[in-house]
Amino acid sequence: MVKEKGEKVVARNRKARHDYIIEDTLEAGLVLMGTEVKSLRMGRASLVDGFATISGGEAWLEGVHIPEYSQGTWTNHAARRKRKLLLHHREITQWAAKTRESGHTIVPLALYFKDGRAKVELALAKGKKTYDKRQALRERQDHREAARALSQRLER
Repeated sequence: MVKEKGEKVVARNRKARHDYIIEDTLEAGLVLMGTEVKSLRMGRASLVDGFATISGGEAWLEGVHIPEYSQGTWTNHAARRKRKLLLHHREITQWAAKTRESGHTIVPLALYFKDGRAKVELALAKGKKTYDKRQALRERQDHREAARALSQRLER
């Protein structure tokens, strides 16, 4: 059997970078059932409502929607069940201390396969205020307009 090489992205949480200020990122493995892996390989998942919690010295991914596998039988999984994250104890204790600070949370940014193994990119994030979101949009628009004006000037 040929082993998979490289990265295959299944899902990205684009809204997370808009809603949160990303302070730190981390890659974690996932404990999945067989039908979940098959559903992910079909490219079906949603990270929109996802978040991670730390309880009892273990990290858990909650709210991530992996739809039931269409050819699955009675062994199919629940779509929004808690999934255990595979992290080093040191990483769990560091992030647990940071999430105890006010306003910090752990959100998933991407779900992907890396060399055949399911991985999730987690971010330590702090919620943005509405005016921060507007400021970010304004900066992005100003940057686009400046690049457009520069390219038009170079064409002449």
